[in-house]
Amino acid sequence: MNYTLYKNTKISYSDTGKGNTIVLLHGFLENKKMWKDYIAIFSEKYRVITIDLLGHGESDSLGYVHEMEDNANVVHEVLQHLKIEKATILGHSMGGYVGLAFAELFPDNIKKLVLLNSTSKEDSAEKKINRTRAIKAVKQNYVNFVSLAIANLFSENNRARLVNEIENAKEQALKTPLQGIIASLEGMKIRKDREALLHENRFPVLLVLGKKDPVLNYEESLSQINDTTVELVSFEDGHMSHIENKEELKTILLNFFN
Repeated sequence: MNYTLYKNTKISYSDTGKGNTIVLLHGFLENKKMWKDYIAIFSEKYRVITIDLLGHGESDSLGYVHEMEDNANVVHEVLQHLKIEKATILGHSMGGYVGLAFAELFPDNIKKLVLLNSTSKEDSAEKKINRTRAIKAVKQNYVNFVSLAIANLFSENNRARLVNEIENAKEQALKTPLQGIIASLEGMKIRKDREALLHENRFPVLLVLGKKDPVLNYEESLSQINDTTVELVSFEDGHMSHIENKEELKTILLNFFN
């Protein structure tokens, strides 16, 4: 595996293929291994970078709060390390929040943005309370919290169909250290609203949503792209479109990358 340092913190990444650069950013309780099947396809035509965000996978934690800006700086550090000036960023869930922070901080370094089961909106007051509850729950029973959190990301009708995939996602999630989980929950709770970015039309944006997403309300998610040029793709499933709708998503993404 490849490593670089950000503020003396070890950051793990992968670098596969040649061509225009695609950066794949995982979500909360995930890591860069989730992109294995996508790397195989995308790297035939593109240079594909995957990064373990702070406190996830093989990247270390930076402190007790991992702000989205911290992670955006991590992405920028990896790209600078690899001498990459411009990239298309694809972020799943929390990875999308990081992608938006990157677009705001480094507008000259982004070519296109994909928000996969993600949102530009900040947490509602209710969601902030739920983040605080989640921090308490994971401190009390780490394994139970992680196992439930992963299963609840899939639409109900897929939980029986994708048993193996869900178990694999849980297995990877359970490798996330407690500090990484808490710091990410704290960071997501305080992230700023970046809906304005979707209205500025500075670069093409693709929003991929699940109509039965248990985490993101579908109708509310649609409201952020009113009167914008954002391209929308909706699936009939949950929060894990990269697993629940894998084959269709691969085709859609390749078309958007072109």
